Amino acid sequence: MAETLVADVQVRPHPAFDEFVATIEALRAPDGCPWDKEQTHQSISGNMVEEAYEAVDAIEARDVPHMQEELGDVLLQVVLQSQIAADAGEFTINDVCRTVNEKIVRRHPHVFGDAAAGDANEVLDVWDQVKMAEKEAADSAAAAPAGLLDGVPRSFPALKQAQKISRKAASAGFEWDTVDDVWAKVEEEIAEVRAAYAAAPKSSNGKVDGAADSAALAAVELEMGDVLFSLVNVARKMGVQAEESLRATCMKFRTRWAFMEGAAAGQGRRVEDMTMDELEALWQMAKTLEG
Repeated sequence: MAETLVADVQVRPHPAFDEFVATIEALRAPDGCPWDKEQTHQSISGNMVEEAYEAVDAIEARDVPHMQEELGDVLLQVVLQSQIAADAGEFTINDVCRTVNEKIVRRHPHVFGDAAAGDANEVLDVWDQVKMAEKEAADSAAAAPAGLLDGVPRSFPALKQAQKISRKAASAGFEWDTVDDVWAKVEEEIAEVRAAYAAAPKSSNGKVDGAADSAALAAVELEMGDVLFSLVNVARKMGVQAEESLRATCMKFRTRWAFMEGAAAGQGRRVEDMTMDELEALWQMAKTLEG
């Protein structure tokens, strides 16, 4: 009997996916690969992060053939982790697919239900409302309710973590009214980090002397974190992803720096041997060539 679908969609066969799942199952079989057979959830958990970052690099480079390969490597981690779970009687790849499909359908009531969402920002609002309802339902069934922020991994990059937790807090009503309100908070936090820095002992190069006063260094770091967190909230209120914004700027800097190194090499020189004025001239040239 065919499995009941959670949404009215046209289901197409994916024989290559089924073959891939069978391949991974064979690798874990008693007569399979010695390395694959001895892996655990924990032993390969780092591979998931590594492969995801490599996929992001390919995506940002717009390298489509490489993107296909790297997405396959990410899929390998999902299928292998699922097979390890299946061997332990925990869950199967089918359970993984069914659970995420149910979640996606549930969180898109504007597509599969009666809710309305006119644009992408309204979709995010609907998504947050559904997630909040899911949490409330889970809390009512649990002996000890989970915290609102417990679902945000602490291993996330700091900018992404900041935007995720502030978005969750906003969904609970802990939110500024306007972007200007958040900018005011940024200015407040900048004043505080300036004050903490001014009060801290400093080395001759202007850096906080943590060896002389570790508490002062910790205070400056904490205040700097508040500045960054506030800026992330500006991005969130603007509908901008802080993590992706900074990644794009890092990529832009890399591209400009590579041009500067090439231009310096064309003069038979190294950037390390140039004056600041010469470096600034190359930097401006790189900006001009970007159009």
